Amino acid sequence: MTVTVRDLSPDAPDDLEGFARVRRAALPFFLLTPESLAHDLTHMHPDAHYRPFVAVADGEVIGTAQVHLSHESPEPGQGNINVYVHPGHTRRGAGTLLVRAAEEHLAAHGATRLLAWVLDEPGNRAFAERHGYRASRSAHFLRLDLAHGTLPPLQDPPPGVELRTGSDFAADPRPLFELDAETTADEPSDVDTEFTDYEAWLKETWQHPLFSAELTTVALVDGRPAAFSAVRTDGGTRYGTVMTGTARAHRGRGLAKLAKNDSLHRARAAGYTEAITGNDTGNGPMIAINRWFGYEICATEVRHVRELG
Repeated sequence: MTVTVRDLSPDAPDDLEGFARVRRAALPFFLLTPESLAHDLTHMHPDAHYRPFVAVADGEVIGTAQVHLSHESPEPGQGNINVYVHPGHTRRGAGTLLVRAAEEHLAAHGATRLLAWVLDEPGNRAFAERHGYRASRSAHFLRLDLAHGTLPPLQDPPPGVELRTGSDFAADPRPLFELDAETTADEPSDVDTEFTDYEAWLKETWQHPLFSAELTTVALVDGRPAAFSAVRTDGGTRYGTVMTGTARAHRGRGLAKLAKNDSLHRARAAGYTEAITGNDTGNGPMIAINRWFGYEICATEVRHVRELG
């Protein structure tokens, strides 16, 4: 049975559905839908050179690759390759073909360093090592049973602090962009990130089809955003926090915990039954907060790096 690799077609529903199906099977801890794929294809910044690939056998999508440059990094040449093969179709060469296509694309656009997330399982790590990648930092996926778990009780904000929803910033989201940029810059990572393009942030984050402004909670101090918990949902029962953080001047006051607790309670009241999130293993404070909420580690992935040339 021949396996071929080609570009994902945004106009082919079977491609989008197949890509999402493979990702759900291989990485069930990450929110992704056909609609979010189509949005990324049409709205990702041109400098990212975003190019998703699919591996196909007998007309069926059995593997995927999301490939792009970290255009928001101050250090040029950082390429990203995330390859996943359906668990029922491994050891057929799809992964190798996807890696080869991804590396050629990134190298052609000036990548000098390639980074790939790999689930922390012996077979996956061995695959990465065979292709010249070395292990770097790691991160956890965490899960919380919203339907049956017990959340900490809601707390009243301290004096001078007010809780609002992301929807309250619909007319002018720029203050949330500025807070997101500051907190993202301080996240532990192999690649430094600087959000400087507000218009790109609007397209890729604020207007993303999975983003829920209604369930996003923002803590204001003296009327200015100081902490937030940003949310995406799959439109069904799954809820994910994709960034929770506090401005540097307000850290150590429990504001991120306050915001996330409010969001989780509202998500459960809205009928969401499962909460997922991810943390770098070096981010002890956020892991401690998530454990306080009742999250449990459900998987670990390891960043692998390959230097080119």
